[in-house]
Amino acid sequence: MLGEATSGDRRSRRALILVENLSVPFDRRVWQECTTLRDAGWEVHVICPAGTKRDTEREVLLDGVRIHRYPLRAATGGPAGYLREYGTALWHTARLARKVGPVDVAHACNPPDLLFLPARWLKRRGARFVFDQHDLVPELYLSRFDRGEDLLYRGVCALERMTYRAADVVLATNESYRDVAVRRGGRRPEDVFVVRSAPDTDRFHPVPPEPELKEGKPHLLCYLGVMGPQDGVDYALRALAKLRDELGRSDWHAVFVGGGDTFDAMVELSRRLGLSDQVRFTGRVPDAELARYLSTADVCLSPDPRNPLNDVSTMNKVLEYMVMGRPIVSFDLKEARVSAGDAAVYAPANDEAEFARLIALLLDDPEKRALMGKTGQERIGGPLAWRNSQRALLAAYEAALSAGAPGRAGTRPRS
Repeated sequence: MLGEATSGDRRSRRALILVENLSVPFDRRVWQECTTLRDAGWEVHVICPAGTKRDTEREVLLDGVRIHRYPLRAATGGPAGYLREYGTALWHTARLARKVGPVDVAHACNPPDLLFLPARWLKRRGARFVFDQHDLVPELYLSRFDRGEDLLYRGVCALERMTYRAADVVLATNESYRDVAVRRGGRRPEDVFVVRSAPDTDRFHPVPPEPELKEGKPHLLCYLGVMGPQDGVDYALRALAKLRDELGRSDWHAVFVGGGDTFDAMVELSRRLGLSDQVRFTGRVPDAELARYLSTADVCLSPDPRNPLNDVSTMNKVLEYMVMGRPIVSFDLKEARVSAGDAAVYAPANDEAEFARLIALLLDDPEKRALMGKTGQERIGGPLAWRNSQRALLAAYEAALSAGAPGRAGTRPRS
C-alpha cells in the first residue's frame, strides 16, 4: 500500500500537525489523519489548544500519537478578540514546535490562515509543508460577519494567498475546495489532493433506538453540529414553528446537539417561538450519547442556509446522519447534494416553509425514510468511505516529500 512503512528510514519520519480551531482528538478529521499516518509508520505529533471539559491534559501520548496542548481563550468582542486569540495561539505553537524539534512534514489545518507562519519556520529547517484547508476563510468571513469585502476581508484573502504559496501540497475536503485552490490559489492540479472527511464507522455506528428519548411523542427530530451565525439553527427553529403552527403538527420532539457562539441566542429564540416544551438543547455530548439520539431520530436536520461558505462546504453532520442510516432534510446546497445524494430531500435555499413541509412529508412516510437511510449508509460504506481518503492523504504526503527532489518538476506521484 502507498505510504506503508517498509524500512527503518520510513519508520523514523516525523509529522507535526498544527491545529488552532479545536482540540485533538475532539477534531475527528484531524484524529483520523493522525491514526492513518501512525499506521503508515509515521511518528506523529500534534500541537493544538486544550479543551475546557475534555482534552485538557497539556501533553499526552494517546494511541501512539503525541499531543501537545496549550491554553487558549476563544475570541470575544470582535476583531480585537481574534487578534488576542490568534496571537496567543501562534506564540504557543512556535514554542511547542521548538520543543518537538525537527520534522519531515509540517501539516497545518485552518482556520485561521495563519499557521503558515510556524510552518514556514519549520520549512527553513527542512520540513515540507502540507496545507489542510478545512474552511475557505474568505467565504467564512463573508458568511459570518456580514461586513462585505472590507479591509479585513482583503486581509484574510492575502493570508490565504500566502498560505497557498508556502505550501508544498494542499489537502481539500471536496472538489469545490480543490477548484478554489487551483483557480484562486494558483496551485497546480497535481499538487491538490481531495481528502474528504468521513465518520469512523468502527467507532461511530447505530445502536438500538430508545423510544423514551422521544419524550412521549411519536417522532424525534435531531440536529447535530456547531451553533454559529452561519450554521442555520435559527432557520431550523423557525421551520419547526411553521411545522407546528402552519402544518398543525405537534407529534414530534426535537433535540439540538452541539454548542457554539450562538447557543444561548438559539435557546432564547426557541423560547420566543414557544418551542421550549418541544425542543431540547443538550450542548456537546459524548459520542455514546450522540449515537443514542441519532439512532432514535426519525428525521435529521441540516438547515445550513445558502451563503458563500455553506454552498461549497461538506457538512460533517450530514455524513454522521448518513452513517446512522437517518433521512435528512437539507437546503439545496451544491456540496450537500454531492455528499447526501438521495439520502436527503432538499428545500429551496433558505425556504423555511418548504423545509417544514419536507419534514412533515418524511414523518408520514416511514418506507421512504427507511430507503433514504439505507442509501446514506451505502454511500458512507462506498464512495465516501474513509479508506478512500486514507489513500489520498498518504499520496499527498508522498508528493510533499518529493517536492524539490531531483526530477520533481513536471512529475506527479502515483496515487
